[in-house]
Amino acid sequence: METFSIVSATGMLGSGFQPASLDKAIALGAQMIGCDAGSTDAGPSFLARGRPYFATAAVKRDTEEILTRAVGAGLPAVIGSAGMAGSDATLAWLVDLAREIAREKDLHFRMAVIHSEVEREVVLEHLREGRTRPLPPASDLTPEMVEQSLHIVAMMGVEPIQEALKAGAQVVITGRSSDTSIFAALPLLKGFDPGVVWHMAKILECGAASVTHRTAPDSMMAVLHRDSFEVFPLREDYRCSAQSIASHTLYENADPFELVEPSGTLFTRDARYEEISGRSVRVSGSRFVPASNGYTVKLEGARQAGYSTIVLGAVRDPYILAEMDPWLRQLDQNIRARLQSTIGNRSYEILTRVYGRDGVMGDLEPAPRIDGHEACILWDVISESQELSRTIATSLSHMAVHNPIAKWSGLISGVAFPYSPAEIDRGPVYEFHLNHVLVPSDPLALFRTEFEEV
Repeated sequence: METFSIVSATGMLGSGFQPASLDKAIALGAQMIGCDAGSTDAGPSFLARGRPYFATAAVKRDTEEILTRAVGAGLPAVIGSAGMAGSDATLAWLVDLAREIAREKDLHFRMAVIHSEVEREVVLEHLREGRTRPLPPASDLTPEMVEQSLHIVAMMGVEPIQEALKAGAQVVITGRSSDTSIFAALPLLKGFDPGVVWHMAKILECGAASVTHRTAPDSMMAVLHRDSFEVFPLREDYRCSAQSIASHTLYENADPFELVEPSGTLFTRDARYEEISGRSVRVSGSRFVPASNGYTVKLEGARQAGYSTIVLGAVRDPYILAEMDPWLRQLDQNIRARLQSTIGNRSYEILTRVYGRDGVMGDLEPAPRIDGHEACILWDVISESQELSRTIATSLSHMAVHNPIAKWSGLISGVAFPYSPAEIDRGPVYEFHLNHVLVPSDPLALFRTEFEEV
């Protein structure tokens, strides 16, 4: 096979795309439809709670457009990271939707369902055997960290997907997978160069996100050759440039030249990006180097951090804005002294973000100053219970309003609250706490596949 064509339906299942784009891709010779359905971008809550991100109606619409076209054209379809986090719960939810669509549209296909949720005991076994490694900046994995996990998923590479396709599955729905594995699995089976394949997969993973100006999510197509690939959008009003494609290697990566997968690393420093039309780009020159220190599988785990109550307030007073740090330090001292007399030594945390200064980037902000005429302050109180967080937040909001400043004598009201009550309970909050890899006995060891005739 000299060429192989793949279409990515959209960057995130449920975000939408034009059905005509898939029709066009099939007319142009697409041999597989792929779609990523998950990420850690939305935070740990979806893994911790086992709930999907997008509404059922949105995901069903996109899945229906993919399945009807894949089955109708006799093409394989691979959907990875079901429901956002790829837990067993969201995988089952998406599989049920696929069954429902098949009944309603009279579709028939062989489906593979690949589980990626890992039991705590499996992780502990790897820990006892010395087959875990931390990823920077994480510390070494401990049994306590494993036991605190509400859910743990392993990020699969291409191998479980390849086994499912080799076993005759036309539709493959997976738990957590690397975004690129969705698109790399089949062309690697076909014998295409790994450097070309993995780079192509990196560009396709987000659908049409790598066009020069995207107004809405849509589909993207790639044609693999032995030494290169071409990539282009399906919408006529979208185009790719050498810069837009090259820059996508930096998306979700700390290094645009070294992209790590379970089986090795893609090196793109010598890649060449050539605009071959007004809308498409040819990419060549990347290489893939197998891992020298063993096959590794990344873990994602979430635990509950406590219960949150937030307070949102705005400051317009120029004196406070000019002395924001001393004003906040004084408030912190006052509130802690007050809480010592009311709740004692009970544990809590108050996170303060000043939007208009460094609320987005925090300590990474290169210019941490207030240049405008107003700022928004978000206080986030986290403790062991909702009642305690609210108790702390009510004291905080009251003291913040009247927190004095040196340039003014007498009582002031320096914070404006947009809501009443100012304290908003967020409920339980979660955090990612596993940033580690396992060294499995083989690439399939952590993943379980079920086959079904739909």
